[in-house]
Amino acid sequence: MPQLRVVKRSGEEAVIEATAGHSVMKAISNSGVEDIAAICGGACACATCHVYVAEEFSELAGEASESERELLDFSENARPGSRLSCQIIVTEALSGLCVEVAPEED
Repeated sequence: MPQLRVVKRSGEEAVIEATAGHSVMKAISNSGVEDIAAICGGACACATCHVYVAEEFSELAGEASESERELLDFSENARPGSRLSCQIIVTEALSGLCVEVAPEED
């Protein structure tokens, strides 16, 4: 089972287990890490699961879709590596993936 490293808003790091084929958002939510709101439930409609993907995993995590990029364009906290965790599907190759939860929008 792949493991993910999640840097919470507090700066604390959690290592969680994820199921291949599920989204990173689902893995984070199921782990009990409460920093991800996931208001839309993974429909790529709200950006409340915004994370920063560590640079060494950006290629493996893939590029954001057009709809994902449009949502991130409205985020005051967007930066290189920004992704919506609902749009990153866990694979065995992503084991060790490190994501940092983006700050809440004002």
